Amino acid sequence: QVQLVESGGGLVQAGGSLRLSCAASGSIFNVMGWYRQAPGKQRELVAIMFRGGSTTYADSVKGRFTISRDTAKNTVYLQMSSLKPEDTAVYYCNAGPVAGFNYWGQGTQVTVSS
Repeated sequence: QVQLVESGGGLVQAGGSLRLSCAASGSIFNVMGWYRQAPGKQRELVAIMFRGGSTTYADSVKGRFTISRDTAKNTVYLQMSSLKPEDTAVYYCNAGPVAGFNYWGQGTQVTVSS
């Protein structure tokens, strides 16, 4: 049913930028956003945006990452700048009526080299 297709991950040098995209099929969701999980660590919220435009960011990324949504395209983006090695993780797109709801993308690897 619901499909979230991510793109934009890759390898980047510290200080560089990447733009992640997540295209959703079907419904427009109340909240869409991004989580990440590094090896051996718990999944954590990175950034989410509600349909009305409000946003929440993890303290570790605030000021460096920007989330945006294009409702017409049913797509959410994550612009990541000033990337640090500690940002290395698998990034997962999430969507649903509430944050953390069980609609997830397949994950896209982001690796930041030092």
